[in-house]
Amino acid sequence: MLRLTELTLARAGTPLVQRATVTIGPGRKVGVIGANGAGKSTLFAALRGELAPERGELSLPGGWTIAHVAQETPPSPASALDWTLDGDRELRELEAALAKEESAPDPDPARHAARLAELHERLHTIGGYAARARAAELLAGLGFAEADQARAVAEFSGGWRMRLNLAQALMCRSDLLLLDEPTNHLDLDAVLWLEDWLLRYPGTLLVITHDRDFIDRVADQILYFDTAGGGEGARLRLYSGNYSAFERERAAELAVQQAAFEKQQREIRHLEAFITRFRAKATKARQAQSRVKALERLERIAPAHVDSPFSFSFKPPEGEPRQLLKFEDVALGYGSAADAPVLERVSFSLLPSSRIGLLGRNGAGKSTLVKALAGVLAPRAGTRIEGQHLKIAYFAQHQLEQLEGSATPLAHLDRLDEQLARERGWARAREQDLRNFLGGFDFRGARVEERVDVFSGGERARLALALLVYARPNLLLLDEPTNHLDIEMRQALTMALQDYEGALVVVAHDRHILTACCDEFWLVADGRVSPFDGDLDDYKRWLAERRSRSAAPAIDAAPSRKDERRAEAQERQRLAAQRRPIQKRIEAIERELAKLTARRDEIDAWLASEAAYAPGSIDALAAQTRERGELAARIEALETEWLELGEQLQWVH
Repeated sequence: MLRLTELTLARAGTPLVQRATVTIGPGRKVGVIGANGAGKSTLFAALRGELAPERGELSLPGGWTIAHVAQETPPSPASALDWTLDGDRELRELEAALAKEESAPDPDPARHAARLAELHERLHTIGGYAARARAAELLAGLGFAEADQARAVAEFSGGWRMRLNLAQALMCRSDLLLLDEPTNHLDLDAVLWLEDWLLRYPGTLLVITHDRDFIDRVADQILYFDTAGGGEGARLRLYSGNYSAFERERAAELAVQQAAFEKQQREIRHLEAFITRFRAKATKARQAQSRVKALERLERIAPAHVDSPFSFSFKPPEGEPRQLLKFEDVALGYGSAADAPVLERVSFSLLPSSRIGLLGRNGAGKSTLVKALAGVLAPRAGTRIEGQHLKIAYFAQHQLEQLEGSATPLAHLDRLDEQLARERGWARAREQDLRNFLGGFDFRGARVEERVDVFSGGERARLALALLVYARPNLLLLDEPTNHLDIEMRQALTMALQDYEGALVVVAHDRHILTACCDEFWLVADGRVSPFDGDLDDYKRWLAERRSRSAAPAIDAAPSRKDERRAEAQERQRLAAQRRPIQKRIEAIERELAKLTARRDEIDAWLASEAAYAPGSIDALAAQTRERGELAARIEALETEWLELGEQLQWVH
C-alpha cells in the first residue's frame, strides 16, 4: 500500500499539498490531475525521497523499487539499447558480478562453480537472458528504428533522449512507476503503444498527464489536486474509475455544492436581515446577538467555480477563396536533390471547409507535409498553388523558441496588431482590447507585462496560440499544439477549433482534439499521402498489422503449418481464458437483472392499481415504494457494470 497520512508538502515556504490522507492499493493505475502548479510534480519528488514533508507521513512498503523518467540525459557514448538496459539495475549488477567471477575466479573450484551457478540462476529468475529482446521491444514501441538502437545516446535530439529515458524507466522491474507527462515527447503511434504496455504493467502506476483519452484508457483511479481552497495548498481526493467517470462524479459534486451554497446564501441573507432590523431594539437585541454569533460560526460553503480560466474564439476569417491550396505532383525532402525524398507524387486540394487530421508513423513525413503547406519548405518537384486571399497560421513547437524572451505578451500582441493593421488595413486596437484578448488565454493583470523568458512551456504555448488566433487565418496548421497545455486549455482550444470557420490541418498525439475537430483523416505512409478510410480505432489496427508484418520472420525461417495451428490454438485458449471470467460475470448480471426487472414491473403494476391507495394500504404503499427505489438503484448499478464489462470484453483480442 502507498499511504499519505495528513501529508503537507511545500516548496520555498509555499504550501502546495495540504493535509492529504490517501491510500492507494498495489497494482492500481492512478491518473494524477490538477491545475499546473498545484503540486503534482512536488508529490512525485516526495515519493522519490527528494523532498521531505512539512508534516504528516508518506509510507511505502519496504523494498519497493521506484522507477521514474529522468529529466536530464547526459551525452553518453552508450548505445540506445545499452542505455535502456541500464534501467534494470539488478541485471547490470548480475552481469558485472558474472564478468568479475569469470575474469578473476575463486581459487576454490567448488566455490567458483557454486558462485557461477547462483548468479546464472538469479539471472534466469529475473529474465536476464531475454533482457536485450525486451529492451529492443521497448525501443521499437517508442518509435526507434532497428538501426537507431545501436546509435550513441549523444547522437539523438532532446525529444528522442526523453524517449530513451522513458524506455529506461519502463525497463526497470519496478513496484511503483512514476510518469510525469510521458506523452509530451511522443507521437500518436508511440502513445497507443505505451497505453497497451501500461495496461500490462503489474506494479502500481501514478501518471501525470493532460491527455484525457490516454488517462481514460489507462487509469482505474483519479487522484485530483483540488485547489478551490485558494492559497492554503491543494486538497487531494481519490476517485474510482477513469477520467470520464471522474468528470461525471465531480460535476455531480459541484451541482450539490452549488445547491448547498445557494441555500446557505438564502440563510445568511435571512440572518443578516433579522440582525439589521432588530439590533437596535432592546426587546430583540439578545436574539439579534445570537444570530450574529450563529453567522460567525457558520462554515461558509465556497461557490462552485467550475468555469475554465480560458475563454477565446476565432473570429471569422477574412476573404472567402474557393480554394486555399493545391498541390500538383509535389515531391518533398531535405538536403540535396541526390537525397531520397520524404514524400512523392503528392496531389490534393485544400478547400475552405477542409478539416484534416494527419496520421502516420513517426518519421513518415507528417511534419514535412505541414511545413510544405505553410510554405516553410519548398517543393523539390511539382507545383504548390496558393489561392487568392490565403492567410496561413502555423503552429509548431520550434516556434515557441522564436518568441522574444525580453518582450511581454502585451508587446508581442501589440506588435502583431500593428503588422496586421499595416498589411490588411485594420484599425489599430486599443490597449484595453489587447488586454481583454490576452485575458481569454489566462494572461491577466500584471501577467501581460511579464517577460516571456520567465514563462513555462505551457505559458509560451498559450501565447503562441493567442497570436495565431488573433491573426484571423483561413488556413490553420497545427503540429502537436497540445504539448505542455493542461486539460482546461486543451478543452478550450478544442471548443474554439470546433467553431473555427476556416480550414484546419492537425498533427497531434491527443486523440480528443483529432476526433472532436477533424472531419477526415489523411494517412502519410510509404512516401505517399492518401485519404484514410476509417477512424482512430481503425488506425490502431492498421498500426498493429504493420508492426506484425515488420516483426514477421524471414520466409526461409517461416514456421510450419503445424506450428502455426498450434500457435493459433494456444492464442485461442489464451483469449478464452481472459474472456471466461468476464463473460461469466456478464451472464450472472443478466440473470440477476431479469429477476430484478421482473420484480420492479410487478411493483409498478401494483402501484398503478387502485388497491395501492386504499385506506388500509398506507404501510404497504410505503414498503413497496421503498423497495421500488432500492430496485431501481441496484438495476442502475448492474447495468453500469454490464456496460463496463462489455467494453473490457472488446479489448480482449
